[in-house]
Amino acid sequence: QVQLVESGGGLVQTGGSLRLSCAASGRTFSSYAMGWFRQAPGKEREFVAAISWSGGATYYVDSVKGRFTISRDNAKNTVYLRMNSLKPEDTAVYYCAATQTRRYGPGNVNEYGYWGQGTQVTVSS
Repeated sequence: QVQLVESGGGLVQTGGSLRLSCAASGRTFSSYAMGWFRQAPGKEREFVAAISWSGGATYYVDSVKGRFTISRDNAKNTVYLRMNSLKPEDTAVYYCAATQTRRYGPGNVNEYGYWGQGTQVTVSS
């Protein structure tokens, strides 16, 4: 099992930047693919970005391509989401997720069996 704790959220103006971190417990972090999802009020949880266990493959939803970067440091058991050029529509609770399966694809919420508690990101206009 793995436990996930997100941090780094906050309030930022349009065009600003934030870096989210997700710290994982356990000694097998490098065997998990990781993802970031977000959920805005009244909306379903949506995929943002994912990264393979080695970091060699990354995936992004179209709306964040070129603005967000996912990365991981397996020595620190941490995955990051660097968010630049933030927009008001990026406002949401951001969740970190982990999976050891390859059934539904990295962008599918059902792929992930482990979730963090979320961190709020608010972008003011």
